[in-house]
Formats: sequence, C-alpha cells, structure tokens
Amino acid sequence: MQGNAIASCACGTTNDGERKAVAVDPAIKHTVLTRLRRIEGQVRGLQKMVEEERYCADILTQVSSVHEALRGVGRALLQNHLRHCATEAIRSGDDERAEAMYQELIDLMAKNVR
Repeated sequence: MQGNAIASCACGTTNDGERKAVAVDPAIKHTVLTRLRRIEGQVRGLQKMVEEERYCADILTQVSSVHEALRGVGRALLQNHLRHCATEAIRSGDDERAEAMYQELIDLMAKNVR
C-alpha cells in the first residue's frame, strides 16, 4: 500500500473533491476553535514582543507555549479522527479501506512525533 493512500472513512467529499469531516464532535469543535483563537492571540503577542525587541529567552518561552497549545489542538483532532473516521473505516469489514486507514494513522503519527 502506498504511503499517500487516502482512507475512505466517515468523512465526506464535496462536489469539488474537497474532503470534509461530517462526524465532528461538537464539544471537540468548540474546544479546538477556542484554543485556536487563544493561540492566535499568543502569536499576535509574539509579534509584538519581537517588534518591541523583548529579551530572546522570554520570546522563546512564549514560542514554546504556542507549540504546546498547537499540540493540544492536534491531540483533540486526532481523538475525533480516531473515534469517528478511523473506527468506522476499520470496523467496516472492507480490508482495503481498513488498510488505507491504518496507513493514514501511521503517517499521521509519524508527522506528529517530529
């Protein structure tokens, strides 16, 4: 199986071929959007710190905070993907679909451990 196979899952495809999630837990969506807005504010704060020529170590500490916040968003989205898309594809009984999902999960994990 190719590493770039796209798993068929509970997610839908629009008329223009764009993949869209159709099984997003509303609580996770709300949490992720709240976190992303907070991260957006943190990044604006970083820009201001650089403009003001703040102490490098202080800026780097804030960069670390943004990284951790983004990792939290990633964990929440991965949880949703595992709970809905991956579970449905793996339990479908379609071996090709399940294998594509396994490969997608392996690829996602490899990208997220860097």
